[in-house]
Amino acid sequence: MFDLDAYLERIGLSGRPKLAEVHRSHVAAIPFENLDPHQGIPVSLEEAGLAEKLVSGRRGGYCFEQNLLFAAALEALGAEVEPMLARVRLGAPSDSRRPRSHLLLRVRNADGLWHADVGFGAGTLLEPIPFGPGGSYEQSGWGYRVVPDEAELVLQTRHAGQWMDLYGFVPEPVPRVDIETSNWFTCTHPRSPFVTGLIISSQDPDGTRHSLSDWSGLALTKQTPGNLDTIEVAREEIPRLLETRFELPGFGLNAEGRVVRMDEP
Repeated sequence: MFDLDAYLERIGLSGRPKLAEVHRSHVAAIPFENLDPHQGIPVSLEEAGLAEKLVSGRRGGYCFEQNLLFAAALEALGAEVEPMLARVRLGAPSDSRRPRSHLLLRVRNADGLWHADVGFGAGTLLEPIPFGPGGSYEQSGWGYRVVPDEAELVLQTRHAGQWMDLYGFVPEPVPRVDIETSNWFTCTHPRSPFVTGLIISSQDPDGTRHSLSDWSGLALTKQTPGNLDTIEVAREEIPRLLETRFELPGFGLNAEGRVVRMDEP
């Protein structure tokens, strides 16, 4: 049985909160991080393991972990949830086709049908938006919309006055086996950026984004809708930043400079 009370306490809520409140609180409370794949530890998607890691263990996770945990909570609150897989377009050349390595959710409740996603590391939705193409939606200064592109729907965000693609997806629910396969590829393939690199991100309740990543040089960034501050970081500073900036204590560096749990051999 999913422990809804423990989950709600983890994100600072109680009782029977509304969908938008749970979504925004989850995003603000649970950081996005790939510390397990970075250490060579495969990511488990079993519900009990997700609760142990992200709730009682107060860790973060990446899209598969975040959105499956969120889905379990929404189902416990009475919503219907359908998972869907997406191809990330952000940062990809226009002629490339990436694997379906991102998970999002279609949620149905008494208020309608919603596009929910608490697990996109490069600036996820703060709250759900109505599912499918439609208008644009502003959330704490960040703009989002969904547009059609042949068989796919594409989530876009507004940056410097221009709309840019985040990811595209076929609006059909996927079976668990497809999610497990995509997750296994993402957390174990030797060329997956979640295996080769490091990314940790969080969002404040007001929508301010913080990120620590070495995907294009190790740096700590702070981003608002109108400003981006970037500070280069020495690798030995990572454990301190994990603890103080992202509330992820207990990590250090091994002899090769990779981030590892200090309480494991």
